[in-house]
Amino acid sequence: MNTTAKLLKQTKSIRDYTDQEIPQEIRDDILACACAAPTGGNQQAYTIIDITDQSIKERLVTLCDNQPFIAKAKMVLLFCSDVRKWNEAYRSVGLPVSRPCVSEMIGASTDAVIAAQNSVIAAAGYGIGSCYIGDIRENCESVRDLLKLPEHVFPAAMVVFGYPTEKQLERKKPARVPMDCIVNHNTYPDMDEAYLHRMFAAKAGSKDYSEWLKMMYEHKANAPFMKEMKRSVLEYMKQYDTDGL
Repeated sequence: MNTTAKLLKQTKSIRDYTDQEIPQEIRDDILACACAAPTGGNQQAYTIIDITDQSIKERLVTLCDNQPFIAKAKMVLLFCSDVRKWNEAYRSVGLPVSRPCVSEMIGASTDAVIAAQNSVIAAAGYGIGSCYIGDIRENCESVRDLLKLPEHVFPAAMVVFGYPTEKQLERKKPARVPMDCIVNHNTYPDMDEAYLHRMFAAKAGSKDYSEWLKMMYEHKANAPFMKEMKRSVLEYMKQYDTDGL
């Protein structure tokens, strides 16, 4: 197994950090790796915000479902899908620009998340842990106000970084579902009840499978944060053109 493959398989979410600061040259290299990520049409339809203001980090703790480790992270990067900047450039030279559509926003979000994952793996190579904060899509209006995000700039992903504690290093990476339940050939599989049970039983572990699914439903699909996230994103999407979709 080569070094990169090993790193990818070992990397896990880290939510507890030491007090060690991340040297500036390493921060710069993590950002350079993010900006080197593959991107549709080489457009880099994303903007990265390096959040260093502690008061902003503290506010993000509250806006992102009260996760205090965000404020303790030594590096916080927000990856925004950005379909604004190209349109502004086109407009600056007199080209006709229409209202951005949802498909552009999806493409820009893809660019942003690819860049984010580059930063995660680059950091792991330096022994730095990280954690995606999906809750950045909650309270979207407040997040946009806090970070001065203009129209058509969306907080697609946030990643926090820091050197992991010994306890975090020793913590076992959570089980993934069997690879043959993820990787299928040529067509989508028939996911009947038996298939789904085989897929998720490993995650349930020693817990009763049905009870575990009910717990997951309440903690995720039916949780207040998920309802707020749906509301927030749907409200945000109103600024995009949906004609023709």
